[in-house]
Amino acid sequence: MTLPGPLVFHLGASHHTAPLALREKLALPPERAADLHARLAAVGLPELVLLNTCNRVEFYGVADTPADLAALEAAFCAVTGLEPADFAAIRAHTTGPAALRHLLAVAAGLESQLLGENEIFGQVKDAYAAAQAAGRAGPVLNRVFQKAFQAAKHVRTHTAISEGQVSVANVAVELALTIFGDLRSARILLLGAGDIGEKTAKAFQSRGAAALTVANRTPERALALAQTLDATALPFEHFPHHLADYDIVVGSTAAPEAVVHAAPVASALSRRRARPLLFLDLALPRDIAPEVAELENVYLYNLDDLAKIAAQNLAAREAEVARARALVAEKADALWRQILARHG
Repeated sequence: MTLPGPLVFHLGASHHTAPLALREKLALPPERAADLHARLAAVGLPELVLLNTCNRVEFYGVADTPADLAALEAAFCAVTGLEPADFAAIRAHTTGPAALRHLLAVAAGLESQLLGENEIFGQVKDAYAAAQAAGRAGPVLNRVFQKAFQAAKHVRTHTAISEGQVSVANVAVELALTIFGDLRSARILLLGAGDIGEKTAKAFQSRGAAALTVANRTPERALALAQTLDATALPFEHFPHHLADYDIVVGSTAAPEAVVHAAPVASALSRRRARPLLFLDLALPRDIAPEVAELENVYLYNLDDLAKIAAQNLAAREAEVARARALVAEKADALWRQILARHG
C-alpha cells in the first residue's frame, strides 16, 4: 500500500547486513561523497542526509518518486564500484514510519555494534549539520532529525540502555590489559590523530599507560594531539622502521587502504625477542593488513572482533532493548502523524 504524505526513506547498509570487508567497499570518504552528490544533482531528491560511519553507510531523505530512490542506489553503486546485485543483497530500505523508527533507533544507539554507545548520537548530529550546511536538509528532515535527537535523549534517560557504558576505545584497552596485565610499562603507538584515536589514547592513560607516541599523516595534527596527551610525536613515514619499539599499535587513520603490512611487522618481531605485538585496528577501511595476523606472536583485533567481545558483557542492556524499542516506536509514530498533518 502506498502511504500518503512525502516519500520519507532510509536506504543503506550496516554491520547488521554487511561484514567488515564489504563495509570497507561501501565507505564514502570526502572525495567519494562529493562525487556522489555531484551525480545526484539532477535527481529529484529535495532532501538528503548521508550518515557515514565505521559501521554504516545510510541515506535518509525525501524523494519525489520511487524512481529517484533507484537513481540514488545506482549512483551509490557507481561511486563505490559495487555491483548493484551485490548491494541489493545487503541493503536495508524502509519508508514512512518504518524509516523514522530506524533513524530514532540508530540515534539512540539501539542499532550499534556496541549497544547503547554514545558516539553514534554525535555522528548523526554531524551528518545532519553537514546536510544543513550544504542546503540538503529541508522542512521535513529538519523536523525529523530534531525529533530524532529528542527521542534519543528520552530513550537514554528513561531506560538503562547506556548503563555500564562500553565503547570501542574502552573495549580495546580492556583487551590490552588481558594480554599484558599491566599497562604502566607498555609502549603504545597511535596511528591517526582523530577523535577515535584521541579517545583510545585517553582510555589507555586512564588505565595507567604513560608511554604514548602519535603518528599522523598530517604532522601538525600529530604534534597537537601529542601535546594534548603529554605524548611524543613520530613522523608518519618513519613508523614502520620503529614498530619493534612498541608493544601496542592502534590504527585509527582515515587512509583509503592498509598502512601496516606484514613485512615491516615481521622485521620488528625478529628484534623483539618473543615479546608479543598487539594491533588494535579501529579504522575503516582497515589500517592493518589482515595477513599481519598470520605472524607468530601477533594479536590483531579489528572493529568486528571488538564488538563480539563487548557483546559478551551486555546482558543488562539487552534486558532494556524491548522497552527502548517500544519508546522509539511510540515517538516515531507520533512524528509520522505530525508529518502527515503538515505535509500530507
